[in-house]
Amino acid sequence: MSRLSEAILSAAKALPEGGLISPKEFLHLASRAAVDQALSRLAREEKLLRVGRGAYVLPVASRFGSRPPSTEGVVEAIASTRGEIVVPNGAAEANALGLTTQVPTWEIFLTSGPTRKLRLGNRIVVLKHGYRWQLVLGKRPAGKAIRALSWLGREQAPSALRILHAKLPAEEWAALQAARPVLPSWMALAVSEVNAQG
Repeated sequence: MSRLSEAILSAAKALPEGGLISPKEFLHLASRAAVDQALSRLAREEKLLRVGRGAYVLPVASRFGSRPPSTEGVVEAIASTRGEIVVPNGAAEANALGLTTQVPTWEIFLTSGPTRKLRLGNRIVVLKHGYRWQLVLGKRPAGKAIRALSWLGREQAPSALRILHAKLPAEEWAALQAARPVLPSWMALAVSEVNAQG
């Protein structure tokens, strides 16, 4: 194995599960073409997984063989290394908040970055560019509520908001109210009406 490949693998092994390796990290060791070749070779040898354009991860070794890293680990790495906000989509949030029993079949996340697909073994993870209002409160419960309401839609919002009003801690309900200026009109109105009902 070349010194460049060893350096790449050593860097990948030093990262937490799902940590991303990018060609740009190794340009001090070799040309871009050489780095790309080394990464491609490591992916062909299944020592690394190519999850997307210019993004590689280390497979996780287990007693049953190797497997792709967890979706959460890769998504966290994208958020921290690329400086993006990445959050679950509305269907997943509605399920997590107990507003639906429907379980999403696709792993879809909303991001402040570009829309793209990641391949984690045989799983496809979609990162979909989200609107600012969908990302405004991030991963906190009030942010989850906004995304759940977005997915549930205008007609189901009033009943969902009554459940959320009882379920969310006071500071999260206050954060949801404070976010009204950036929410779509129908959602801001629904939040105001439930708040007025007390």
